[in-house]
Amino acid sequence: MMNKKEMEKRVSKYMDSWNSKDPAKVLKFFAAKSNFVDPANPNGISNKKDLEKYIVPLMKKNSEWNWEIQELIPSKNGCIVKSKAVIPCGKKKAEVACVDILEFKGQKIVRNEVFFDQPKGYKVK
Repeated sequence: MMNKKEMEKRVSKYMDSWNSKDPAKVLKFFAAKSNFVDPANPNGISNKKDLEKYIVPLMKKNSEWNWEIQELIPSKNGCIVKSKAVIPCGKKKAEVACVDILEFKGQKIVRNEVFFDQPKGYKVK
C-alpha cells in the first residue's frame, strides 16, 4: 500500500498523462484487468484492451481537455480525487468539478470511476 505522499505523486503523474493527450501514457497506469467507469460508460469497461479502444478516439476528439487535482483523499485501496476539468464546449470552455475513485493493486490502477456533470450541450462520446 502506498503512503499519502507516494499516492499523491502517482496520481499526479496519472492526471498528467490525461493532460498529455497520449493514450499510451494513460494506459500504462492500468492493470490488464481493471474497471473504468465514466459518464459515457456507466456499466464500465473491464479490461485494458477495451479501455484502449475507448480512450484513443476519446482523446483525439477531446484534445483540449485539461484536468487539475484539487484534493486527494486516501481510502483503503487507493484514493478519492476531487479535480477540476476544463472542457471546451463549442467556442466556450466549461469548468466542471469531477470526482475519481481510484484503487490500486501494487502500482497499477484496477478501478477508476470518474464522475462529473457534462456541460450543457456536450457529450463525452
